[in-house]
Amino acid sequence: VQLQASGGGLVQAGGSLRLSCAASGRTFSRYDMGWFRQAPGKEREFVAAISWSGAGAYYADSVRGRFTISRDNAKNTVYLQMNSVKPEDTAVYYCSAQLIGTTSQYWGQGTLVTVSS
Repeated sequence: VQLQASGGGLVQAGGSLRLSCAASGRTFSRYDMGWFRQAPGKEREFVAAISWSGAGAYYADSVRGRFTISRDNAKNTVYLQMNSVKPEDTAVYYCSAQLIGTTSQYWGQGTLVTVSS
């Protein structure tokens, strides 16, 4: 599967942004999807994940209550709605896909989110 993330940009603290990640192929619903981020000088960290059906969603403590992950299997797309953003949310955001029942994980190219104070 190939992943293309988009929607990053510059946003003021307290504002909102929606990231999208489009996947190629016809087997999107066989993948659990996730968002990760990497801030300058830091390691990549988990942000949110959603199960193949959309029934399960999981969040890092740092974003729970502010970010929402969702997916549209008909459009082969996963979203990350970011509300009440903070300067510490500044990072390159990556989407990932993990084939159900395997350890095979795929990554998109990343989209930069910059939050100004």
